Amino acid sequence: MNIISVPSSSTTSKLTHFSPAQNPDSSNSHFHAFRSVYPSLHNRSFSHIRSHDPSSSPILQEKPQISSIKDEESEMEDIESSLDEEIIRAKKSLEELLVIRKPVMEISDEEGEESVKDGNLNKLLGSSVIDEGLSRLAKKMSFFEPERVESSVEERPLLVNLDLALYKAKIFTRNYQYKEAEDLLRECIKLWPEDGRPYVALGKALSKQSKWGEARSVYEKGCQATQGENSYIWQCWAVLENKLGNVRRSRELFDAATVADNKHIAAWHGWAVLEMKQGNIKKARYLLGKGLKYYGGNEYVYQTLALLEVKARRYEQARHLFRQATKCNPRSCASWLAWAQLEAQLENHRGARTFFEKAVGASPKNRFAWHVWGVFEANLGNVDLARKLLKIGHIVNPRDPVLLQSLALLEYRNSTVTLARDLFRRASQLDQSHQPVWIAWGWMEWKEGNMDKARELYQKALSIDTNTESAARCLQAWGVLEQREGNLSAARRLFRSSLNVNCQSYITWMTWASLEEDQGNSVRAEEIRNLFFQQRTEMVDDASWVMGFMDIIDPAIDSIKRLLNMEASEESSVGGEDGNYGSTNDDENDDSSSGFDLDSFVREKLSLDPSNLEVLMGPRPEMNGRRSSDSDRRNAAAMPKL
Repeated sequence: MNIISVPSSSTTSKLTHFSPAQNPDSSNSHFHAFRSVYPSLHNRSFSHIRSHDPSSSPILQEKPQISSIKDEESEMEDIESSLDEEIIRAKKSLEELLVIRKPVMEISDEEGEESVKDGNLNKLLGSSVIDEGLSRLAKKMSFFEPERVESSVEERPLLVNLDLALYKAKIFTRNYQYKEAEDLLRECIKLWPEDGRPYVALGKALSKQSKWGEARSVYEKGCQATQGENSYIWQCWAVLENKLGNVRRSRELFDAATVADNKHIAAWHGWAVLEMKQGNIKKARYLLGKGLKYYGGNEYVYQTLALLEVKARRYEQARHLFRQATKCNPRSCASWLAWAQLEAQLENHRGARTFFEKAVGASPKNRFAWHVWGVFEANLGNVDLARKLLKIGHIVNPRDPVLLQSLALLEYRNSTVTLARDLFRRASQLDQSHQPVWIAWGWMEWKEGNMDKARELYQKALSIDTNTESAARCLQAWGVLEQREGNLSAARRLFRSSLNVNCQSYITWMTWASLEEDQGNSVRAEEIRNLFFQQRTEMVDDASWVMGFMDIIDPAIDSIKRLLNMEASEESSVGGEDGNYGSTNDDENDDSSSGFDLDSFVREKLSLDPSNLEVLMGPRPEMNGRRSSDSDRRNAAAMPKL
């Protein structure tokens, strides 16, 4: 019995590692880890231990066998030694795991020396090896490299820098410095790819340079970068496609803009203008109503609805809508100008002049306001006032060729050819892609008898673009020139080409029919007139008044054709429902009835000296003599029907 008790006691002494009383924090955790890693060894060892329990083995108590006990004792010692080795390995593995989870801390030399003195040399060596491995791993993964993260954050400036960059790019674009603007906007897109404003600005800058493909690509990338949630990019893209004649695609993009933001009033209005130009008046009214429903009152929507009423000859309703537009925004120059044009059409000159004054008061530097007001005064024969208004407009907008174009035509009629030619040259240098300047200059050279020069200028205008309204006018004017010169086959080809661009031009159809009648082809002339009326009845409504603001104040020859008598003016027999607006009384149209002081306004709002306009306009060329011949003046009045 004593022999049996010896191994039992020795076994107990050797298995003290599993006792939770010695170190409950470390040994117990090591034991559980060993148990989970080596379950088979654990079960086998404990099965041997249980087999020596005195209570469980009565046979050994009766017949002890010393040899078998010794063999079993040696086996148990081997098992215990192997068990100790496995425990040590498990403990080391657990320590390594714990070291890896510790945060990496830089240790100075002094701290290292102190730790060595404290007997922590082994721990330092172990952690340094692990730190070296982790550093190698971090070099491969930028996520664990703090230097890269900090540098990326520092490279991206604050959002306020985007606002400053966009303003700077706007200034570059306004000064025709497109290269600088493009570089700056592309850098903004690189730093803030999720912001839609750089895409819109860059697309507009490219469109101004007629880089349609690049602009389309920028808008497409912008929609992808913003995940289709920026309605401004969709709307600008739709305007671009509409300008290129892709009506169906433009509709889809306007629809996407309204889906992205149903309160984006510019998308509703642009879509409505598109439908109006296509003759879908009911659809246009529906879209404008949608815009008012989701956004509320807007001056541009009311203004467009008013123009629809003007086209339908419901002038009182139009005035009511114009009144609503000016109530929404009393500083809306566009609404005042559109209303002034209505009153000018109805020959309510005093009312028109009042609204022109309100327009320039709302926007003192607006080039359209000064231009249209100047043309209006020239139509009434107020040449000095018209010249003054156009000069003021040019001084505050020195990069606009339209004002110089109108001033050149005014000077040609009332001054000298040399001055007019100089103004045309200056206008063409400001913007060489502006077709109306070349067309008007070509007409003047034709009237002066310079046929080759006129053809050269017409060809220059057509080389810019052959699919615009201005191109159609240029072809029609060139056709008239060839007709007067006796080149009838060339004139017919030019008239046909003009109608291919704009089949709704009444003047072109009638000019062609007149040519055939002059040649004795009355049957052919009647066919041409019938063709015009047939194709015209196919239109739901004439779109001449159905336009956006940029079309209302068209800087082409439309805006000055009455001034130059380019087409026979039809006497308006339409009277307004309100007697005050339909009146053409001399007292009401008297200049003295207006209390607007133009000179004081220019001094206060524009800081200009009205008596010094000639100096501000620049040097004038030498005069070769004023136009005094009656025949010359008749030639100036008998202009081609553009």
